[in-house]
Amino acid sequence: MLAAIGVSSVQEIFERQIPEGVRLGRELDLPQGLSEQEVFAHLSQLAARNVSAEDELSFLGAGMYDHYVPALIDMLMERSEFLTPYTPYQPEISQGGLQVMFEYQTAISELTGLPVSNASTYEGPSAVAAAAYLAKLHNSKRRLVISAGLHPHTIETLRTLAHGYGMEVVLVALTTCSAGAAPGSTGGVTDPDAWAGAIDDDTSAAIFAQPNFYGAVEDAAALSAAAKDAGEPVVIAQVDPITLGILQPPGACGVDVAVGEGQPLGNRLDFGGPSFGFFAAREEYLRRMPGRIAGETVDVDGRRGFVLTLQTREQHIRREKATSNICTAQALNALAGVVYLAWLGRRGIVELGELLLSRTHYAREQLAALAGVEKLHEQSVVREFALRLDADVAAVRGRCLAQGVNPGVDVQALSGRDEDRGVLLVAITERRSRADIDRLAEVLGAAVASERQAVPA
Repeated sequence: MLAAIGVSSVQEIFERQIPEGVRLGRELDLPQGLSEQEVFAHLSQLAARNVSAEDELSFLGAGMYDHYVPALIDMLMERSEFLTPYTPYQPEISQGGLQVMFEYQTAISELTGLPVSNASTYEGPSAVAAAAYLAKLHNSKRRLVISAGLHPHTIETLRTLAHGYGMEVVLVALTTCSAGAAPGSTGGVTDPDAWAGAIDDDTSAAIFAQPNFYGAVEDAAALSAAAKDAGEPVVIAQVDPITLGILQPPGACGVDVAVGEGQPLGNRLDFGGPSFGFFAAREEYLRRMPGRIAGETVDVDGRRGFVLTLQTREQHIRREKATSNICTAQALNALAGVVYLAWLGRRGIVELGELLLSRTHYAREQLAALAGVEKLHEQSVVREFALRLDADVAAVRGRCLAQGVNPGVDVQALSGRDEDRGVLLVAITERRSRADIDRLAEVLGAAVASERQAVPA
């Protein structure tokens, strides 16, 4: 092969193609290779360090949740016609996969109250970034006004996108709530005056979360209206899909684009992924939506059929015209989402939301009654809430973990923000019973008490 291309060695190929200034000039600093048996033993040791939600009583959340996944989802996902196909380039032999996409889009549109859905994106934060890029394409403006109630990972993703496109990110703070404030106080949600004041004629998108990262239910209709009164941004909401059984859909609140993390819909935690992102919008944004959209049609004989109606990925159209450059769209995970929604049904998702509302209220009140524990805010919550501990959160978590209970997320460890010091984010799913919540209260109360005694006032 070397003779055929006219070189004497592989090294000569590198020297011809790679400038000397960027060559490493030494061997890679890697350990010596291992045998298959040694590699297996090493990987087994690494795997043994993992702890799953089946091994402990987990109240972790912050975007990924331990919901029950019915057996029928695995049964359908593992069918070869769904598990093995890739992009449905040939609709005549891809009708099943295309119909899954179409049914998924229909379910997401019904859930969000918006007329158009794509056939999924990678995951939640990248879906928000794709929505921000849609806004940039729509109005060519340069400012992104975002609520501090967005997930920290989403905020960082938006900042990365903004840097690449020469845009500015303006962060709107949440209202504060003093300790012991009465119910109905305004702490914990996006500051409405600062929100309206930050939006101007150069604002491309106004982005908030519903509920927000700290569990508080935002007034989505008021935020949307204030954004439109202050300028003409694309209003984007990062939505928890499970809460839409009891919260007003974003489409009814004036939101233009609703996106979010699809993992709660029939996807297990699986050590962090994979999952899928959902993306729904008003019809005027249809041609700037990322990914692909499956549509319904009829064939020459009048029979119902499905096709890829819009394909704005770079592998389908010219790169400079593409609205996304991902090479897949997590369609298998989206299949789990639509199966899960069909399994729940219209009434089931409402009942699930009501169950979470009830258990979350019970958990919040039980934990806030503990010495050294208080609510971060008094806003309404659905299935997640933030507490402030009068103790080091990492140390408290360590004590709880030793008792087989993961009490929640250390918010400062996730966000890196000083104002999140001492904040614990607790999530409830239908898998956490009242007895589980009582166990959490017992263990957390003892852990906080021990830490307060161990650290001098």
